[in-house]
Parts: sequence; structure tokens; C-alpha cells
Amino acid sequence: MSGDTGVSAFPEGENIFSWIGTIEGSKGTPYEGLSYKLSLKFPLDYPFKPPLVKFETPCFHPNIDQCGNICLDILQEMWSSAYDCRSILLSIQSLLGEPNNESPLNCYAATLWSNQEGLYVFSILDSLLLFLSVFSALHYIQNNQNCEGNAF
Repeated sequence: MSGDTGVSAFPEGENIFSWIGTIEGSKGTPYEGLSYKLSLKFPLDYPFKPPLVKFETPCFHPNIDQCGNICLDILQEMWSSAYDCRSILLSIQSLLGEPNNESPLNCYAATLWSNQEGLYVFSILDSLLLFLSVFSALHYIQNNQNCEGNAF
């Protein structure tokens, strides 16, 4: 599944129930120019039950917690078998630019979204930079271990 809408998803390896998706931030939102990786785990009774969708790339947002869980009605009580992978990712992409502050998973992000736009945008970038620095450090350690297994 791919297209020019800023979302894509493909099976992860041979397991057709496990997919990796990407979402690009929409133009005119604080997420413009950013790209996020998501995991989609489809239950055996899909499409009658929703997939478990989580952000793998940290995303500072009122409706996304620190573990990547997403508060979106179509992934819960408003699920319909009419939703496919593309419509799920497009809904999440839309949520990035239009959070639902009535049901936040991240109350701090919800407060900043409502009251301090500049600090909100800074926090988005800060969470990504922290992730990238940790990821880079782990990558360095894995690729530079000596024979004894020590990085330094």
C-alpha cells in the first residue's frame, strides 16, 4: 500500500498480520517535514476487530502516549470493517494536525497545544532529537564492539 498521500504500509517480512507503516506530517501542521514509523498488528479476526497500531518513532502529541499508543476512536469503539490500512493511516495523519484535546493520553502535550504553540513545536523536535541521539549511540556501540564485547 503506497501512494502520494504521505502514508504507506507494507507487511513486515513474511508475517501478513504484522505491518510497518509510515506517516509524513501534513503541510501546514507542526509535523510538516517529519516522518514517523508505526507498527500495525492485525488480529486473526480482522477486519471485524481493529489492528493494534502504535508509533515506533516517538511522537509528542496529545493523543499519543510515551509508549506510542494512540487514542483514536476508529481504533476502538468506532471501528468498522470498512476501514482498511490506508484509511487508518490517513486518520492518524489527520489526527496529528487536529488533536482531540478532550481525550488526551499526554496531558502535557494537550496543555501546550492549547496554550503555547512555540513550546509545543519545540517539544515535538526535542522528542525526535532525543530518539535519534539514543538510536545513534546504540548503533555506534553495536558496530564498534571489540572481541570481548565491550564498546570502549
